[in-house]
This record gives sequence, structure tokens and C-alpha cells, in this order.
Amino acid sequence: MLSESINYPRNDEDWVKTVLIGGVLGLLSFLIVPTFIVIGYLLRVVRATMHGDEEPPVFDDWGDMTIDGLKGFVIAFVYGLIPAIIAGVFGFAGIMGAVAGNGSQTAGIFGGIVALVGLLLALVLGLLAAYIIPAALSNYAETDRLGAAFDFGTLRPILMSGKYATAWLMAFAVLFASSILVGVLNVIPLLGFVVGAFVTFYAAVAAYYIIGTTWGELHDVEMMEEGDMPGEQPAV
Repeated sequence: MLSESINYPRNDEDWVKTVLIGGVLGLLSFLIVPTFIVIGYLLRVVRATMHGDEEPPVFDDWGDMTIDGLKGFVIAFVYGLIPAIIAGVFGFAGIMGAVAGNGSQTAGIFGGIVALVGLLLALVLGLLAAYIIPAALSNYAETDRLGAAFDFGTLRPILMSGKYATAWLMAFAVLFASSILVGVLNVIPLLGFVVGAFVTFYAAVAAYYIIGTTWGELHDVEMMEEGDMPGEQPAV
């Protein structure tokens, strides 16, 4: 599946246009809305691939795509919120413990330990969130229901399957490899920043091809008939 995922973004004659649009949106991500659009596009990738469609979607229906991406962002934000809160609480507790000790060495050590424990706990929960989010997005993409992203009765067997774990690792490998490539490009000023946006978008599409295809296989999603367009109108 790894080789298929790398080739997937090029399975359309207009693939260069799609990658160019995705890369430009990545460069404009500081404006926030382009980020929602990219997430909306990745959700389209998941919808298409879970139904067995090997042709990547195009950028159209921008309003629907933006709203869809906003919902996807909310899903990821909620899952990432708990690790962030824990890191903040433990970090604050560590600082306050050191301050309350009036600068004593013991209080400083205790505060450092509290902060370190919090950061380690947040790291573990952050990795867990990163593992859950693709499945949560996939369940939302299949049902068009925001609540489905938090339906652990449906998500649990998927998350505990070896097939999903393998797919997640492959998707992570694709994204990690792209980050290394971007890092190499950064040796040349501005090249990594500009070209990196296009490389990152391409890798994200390939990664979510893996996630969507695996979700369709594990969740027994009905294959799409010719001419059908999966999930173009997400429900509120």
C-alpha cells in the first residue's frame, strides 16, 4: 500500500494543479481559513479512498470544503486539548511549587520533577491523540456526523486492530520522510519554506490515502459505483 499511496496523488491528469493549489494554501496557512480548506480536501481524500476510488478529488465547492475542514479541525483540536491542558497544569504547578519554596533547592527540584512528569504524560497522551485522530476523522468522513468522531464504540475495535496500527505507522513514515526532505531543502534559504509546503501537502494526501483505504477495508464501507461522488455535502 505504501507505493500506491505515493502514486495516488498523481492518479489524475490535473494532479499538478491540485498539488499547486494545496501547496499555495499551505503557504497561506497563517490566514487560518486556508488550513480549513486543506483539511476539507484531506477529508475528501478519506471519503474517496474508503469507497475504493483511486482518483484523487479536486478543489471545488470551496464553501463546503471549508466548513468540512473546520469540523475536521474541531475534531483534532478537541483530541489535542487534553494533552495541552495537562502540560499547562503540571507546568504551572511546577513553577508555583518552586515559587512557594522561596527559591530553595528542594522546592526547585520538586517543581522540576512535577513539570517533567506533566510533560511526559502530555507527550504520551499527545501520541495517543495523534493515533486516534485519523480514525476519528475517518468515522466523521463516512457518516458526516461530528459526533461520530467521538463514538468510541465504533472507534475502539478499529484502533485496537493491527491493520490500523500498521496503516498509521505507514502514514506516519510518509509524513516523517517528507519532513526530512523539507529539512534538507531548508539548507537553501527559502527553498525549504516554499517547496516544503508542496512536499508536505503531497505527503499528507498520500498519508490519508493509506488511512482512508484502511478504514474502508476494516469498516466494510460500500464500494463507490462509477459516477458516484462520496460525501460532497457534509451534514451539520
